[in-house]
Amino acid sequence: MADVNRGNRPLSPFMIGPYYRPQINSITSILTRITGNGLIVAALLIVWWLLAAATSAEYFAVADAVVRSWFGKLVFAGSIWAVWYHTLAGLRHLWYDSGRGFEIAEIKRLGWGVILGSLGLTLITLTIL
Repeated sequence: MADVNRGNRPLSPFMIGPYYRPQINSITSILTRITGNGLIVAALLIVWWLLAAATSAEYFAVADAVVRSWFGKLVFAGSIWAVWYHTLAGLRHLWYDSGRGFEIAEIKRLGWGVILGSLGLTLITLTIL
């Protein structure tokens, strides 16, 4: 039977504002995708740096200057957070795959745990390095 109320409600969750309020689960899911794609930037920077090292001393000096610049430091600091976030989000999904953690309170707790845990682990990692 067709849903008769289909025309009376928003059709897309991307209508953020008066129609859709983002939940912690949707935010963490979107952040997982963003961090996964963001790690590609750091991987490309590392590959470029290694290729420059294998090419010549002059080219390596250019690549090394970029890696050691504020941009390179920002990319690698963001990558440290992205790795921690992606790891904790992956562990959360393993927990979900075991058939546990589907109560609303636990979803919220795990979502905030992933966000705050990744920030805390990033600060610890940056302090140690």
